[in-house]
Amino acid sequence: MNWPARRQALLRLGALACASGPVVGSLAGCAAWTPPQQSALRAAPPAGLPHRANHPGLPFVDQPGDDLCGPAVLASLLAAAGVPTDLATLTHEVYLPGRQGTLQTEMLAGARRHGVLAVELPPKLSAAFTEVAAGRPVGVLLNLGLTWWPRWHYAVLVGYDLSRGEVWLHSGHQAHVRWSLITFENTWGRSGHWAFVALTLGQMPAEVDEAAMVRALLGLDRAVSASQAALAWRAASQRWPANITLAMGEGNAWLAAGQPLEAARRFEQVAQRSDSAAAWNNLAATRLQLGDRMGAREAARRAVLRARSHEPQWLTVAELTLREIEAP
Repeated sequence: MNWPARRQALLRLGALACASGPVVGSLAGCAAWTPPQQSALRAAPPAGLPHRANHPGLPFVDQPGDDLCGPAVLASLLAAAGVPTDLATLTHEVYLPGRQGTLQTEMLAGARRHGVLAVELPPKLSAAFTEVAAGRPVGVLLNLGLTWWPRWHYAVLVGYDLSRGEVWLHSGHQAHVRWSLITFENTWGRSGHWAFVALTLGQMPAEVDEAAMVRALLGLDRAVSASQAALAWRAASQRWPANITLAMGEGNAWLAAGQPLEAARRFEQVAQRSDSAAAWNNLAATRLQLGDRMGAREAARRAVLRARSHEPQWLTVAELTLREIEAP
């Protein structure tokens, strides 16, 4: 592979190698400026964010090999979420031998596979520090090399001190190792400030966007019971009541959990509020399942009218539902 092609491949692969130690000294020596996020955060932290939070007792799992930081970090986060998991099991699940590392998608999927809510955080120090202040460790992806020649490494953020300009990490073979905040932001910034949390069901990050929450819930649906998933969808839809995707997800989760009455209630709320063709269609199908043919017909007709006028992508499905309801 020639140099330009090799460089592009390395940049695309993500976290494929892990350092056995933090290499803080050499990195700190290169930091001659204050990265913008931590400078602004130290000058004016968000309301409610303490200047210092430190949790040395959060679970630490030693990295057993030079390229196994992914499984070790995931094991630490799962243990903190109350789901201790064998490191060998996680290595089998998320480690990619052909690439000698673990991708971000594998980290998220691996956490969700064990029934926890794995959510990507916004690429902001404030989002990561807010979770740490609440006692929840944060998995972070660092680049200990250079932007054009990366040396990827996963670590666990377990503490910070804005006044002293420091953070504490579980990293490699070291628990609760102290880093310069400047060094941390420099190396973290090279990954696009990628970070995630692994939370027990019912918890939710203080700072998270709706799209990230939808992705987390869709992944969780395949790993927990339908009833557990429905409760997780409900918590998210209550936080973002105007988000139709979350509300529909909650309704579908209640259906999967064998609770059509609860599903119908949710679909009706969405349909009445947003006049969504998809919501009217799902309400019609759920009412038919409940034996309410008259109510199902009315909802199906509303779905067809809405699809014809504003949402043609749902027209075929809505017409099929209506034909099924009106069949003798």
